[in-house]
Amino acid sequence: MTRVHDMGGRFGDGPVKPETADAPVFAQDWHGRALAVTLACGALGQWNIDVSRHARERLSPGDYSRFSYYEKWIAALADLLVETGVLSETDLQGKGTAELHALAGRALQAQDVAAALARGGPAARDGGPAPRFSPGQAVRTRRPAENVLKPGGHTRLPRYAAGACGQILRLHGSHVLPDSNAHGLGEAPQPLYAVRFAASQLWAHPEHPDDEVVLDLWQSYLEPL
Repeated sequence: MTRVHDMGGRFGDGPVKPETADAPVFAQDWHGRALAVTLACGALGQWNIDVSRHARERLSPGDYSRFSYYEKWIAALADLLVETGVLSETDLQGKGTAELHALAGRALQAQDVAAALARGGPAARDGGPAPRFSPGQAVRTRRPAENVLKPGGHTRLPRYAAGACGQILRLHGSHVLPDSNAHGLGEAPQPLYAVRFAASQLWAHPEHPDDEVVLDLWQSYLEPL
């Protein structure tokens, strides 16, 4: 069963309205603070990026639908902080103790922010299974678009691409598998491919049938034709 976050290509949500080139990076001041707090908490090393993404997906459908983008980030972060024991609900209410936190030594310092952002968190890995596909090869995506390791779990295969036929464009090498990494099952690296799909493969009535969509998809999401 798909969840509310998997809304790509869904009918009835209205047109996409890109921001203008002169739009501010953050529409409101607190948006930048929300991003900064999320990155700072991630630097504590208590979860990975896939766990963080899954936390946003796990918000209740009602909250997910009404929250703005950065409200989703803050709500999911609060959940993660409590679930991992970093903070308690009492702490989040501002009623915790003033004692030095056990993770204080891992706090991201202001002078280290630029280097940390430049370093990022690369997901490329050595090892894993050998590539099954090569550029130009025809493939079909898994259907339904679900996590086969953890029922109802995180996956990067979007619902709108489930069962679609495409063509391998390039191999990116081996990368951490989000379906595993989001659930404490290990990084389980797999070959990652750029796969090209005709718009007509993804939607019944594409506005521009000759358009193409390129998705980065892991090997276990694909089968040969």
